[in-house]
Amino acid sequence: MTDINVRRIDFGYFIRPAEETGTGSPRVEPCLGYLVEHPGGALLVDTGMGADPDVDAHYRPHRVPLPEALAAVGARPEDIRHVANCHLHFDHSGGNPALPGRPIYTQRLELEIARTVEDHTLPWLIDSPGAVYEELEGEAEILPGVVVVPTPGHTAGHQSLVVRRGDGTVIVAGQSHDHAVGFTADVLAGRAGRDGAEAPLPFPPAWMERLLSFDPARVVFAHDNAVWTP
Repeated sequence: MTDINVRRIDFGYFIRPAEETGTGSPRVEPCLGYLVEHPGGALLVDTGMGADPDVDAHYRPHRVPLPEALAAVGARPEDIRHVANCHLHFDHSGGNPALPGRPIYTQRLELEIARTVEDHTLPWLIDSPGAVYEELEGEAEILPGVVVVPTPGHTAGHQSLVVRRGDGTVIVAGQSHDHAVGFTADVLAGRAGRDGAEAPLPFPPAWMERLLSFDPARVVFAHDNAVWTP
């Protein structure tokens, strides 16, 4: 399907503190969403960063508000007809309350965790006025040519979005990996195993094989401007 487009949305950035990077130094990371322009209505994958004094003190975010972020690609909040969150942490669901009435596609497990596990996310982002969830249990085609695939790891209910286009499939991998380099490492780990490389070997997530079965032309991420290509 060539009439589906995927456009990156810049929601700003945050500064991950040194104790979370494993490098001894803080790291500035982008906060990215993706607009899927679809004949069935515009779908927004992730909606930006929610605000909270403790979160702000810890991550020092620089936010681009939802209307401004969408305007940069020629869209408006009222254009959005569907929402999908790769998971429900504050930096992926922050704009959900600004989009009431739109179906929010999420794994049932992720929504349950967000509602019951303390500090998983900012609670007021989850059941805000007008929130309408489409709870998924596993893989599902939510629009023609758009498939949600569970990719647990970062959270137990994390999911990625597969967008089939006539000129190549795009996978919005969210935070299944923190960066494209990590995705590359898991792809090559699987290849090494198939090639019969001797142990010890790293083990890629079980769902990597399913994602790669869609033969992606490119894979994009929530916190990395880099794009994985085969």
